[in-house]
Amino acid sequence: MVSWTPGPVLRPLVGPVHGYRQEGAAPGTHRGVASPWLTMILTWDEPLVLAHGGGPRRYPALVGGLHLDPAMIVHPGRQVGVQVSLSPLGARALLGVPAGELAFRDVEGAAVLPGMGVLLERMGEAAGWGERFGLVEEFLLGRLDRRADAGVSPEVAFGWRRLLQTRGAVGVAELAAETGWSERHMRRRFAEQVGMPPSTLRRIVRFTAARDALRRRVARREPLDLAGLAQATGHTDQAHLTREFRAFTGLPPLHYARTELSPELSPELSPDGDAGSGKG
Repeated sequence: MVSWTPGPVLRPLVGPVHGYRQEGAAPGTHRGVASPWLTMILTWDEPLVLAHGGGPRRYPALVGGLHLDPAMIVHPGRQVGVQVSLSPLGARALLGVPAGELAFRDVEGAAVLPGMGVLLERMGEAAGWGERFGLVEEFLLGRLDRRADAGVSPEVAFGWRRLLQTRGAVGVAELAAETGWSERHMRRRFAEQVGMPPSTLRRIVRFTAARDALRRRVARREPLDLAGLAQATGHTDQAHLTREFRAFTGLPPLHYARTELSPELSPELSPDGDAGSGKG
């Protein structure tokens, strides 16, 4: 996985961007989990395949709104693409539609971003990740409508940024007080403009912080220390952390780490890293 940061014009509208390549793995299913960002996934080799009740759906490029349930991505042991996180505050300027209209939906990228097919072709011909990221930036800058009404009120924009800055530590009542709105009005405006109420988004932000910290511990082979992880990321206790992981991934944290982050993680490893091989 390779990370990239866009230039200053896009930086307020675009979050983490990653290029990814996986080869030689066993066929399986990857969980695309909830995030406070909209998601754009670009592929140029094989399409992204999502499992749905009515059968698999294939997307050469996908744009997904905020969601709660994990998106089940089916792969044949090989995956390659670029994943772009888009701020809901800039959805109208980049995609032409407000984030609220895309909530709980996955749409073909070309439906909201004309010219996507040409971009994917050029990315497939690119010499490496640097060139591919440059193509993505060029494409998004070409799509950016700087005259567009953001479709997001200053109060909602402030609240979304505050939730990210505090990693979900700020409460809804505090947000409402800081904006001068009632809690009811804030819930309604968040749902309309971002796609979900601030209380739900707060949970997602806390979960994202915990998942990122868990990934870092696995990568460094550190003890997982789930109780400490819960405390550090604003969860009441380890049981609360486990409930949130089950809600957003369908798996408890240790099983998620073993399934999604490190298949070699010892099945005997305790959450505190005291048993088994010692890998975290």
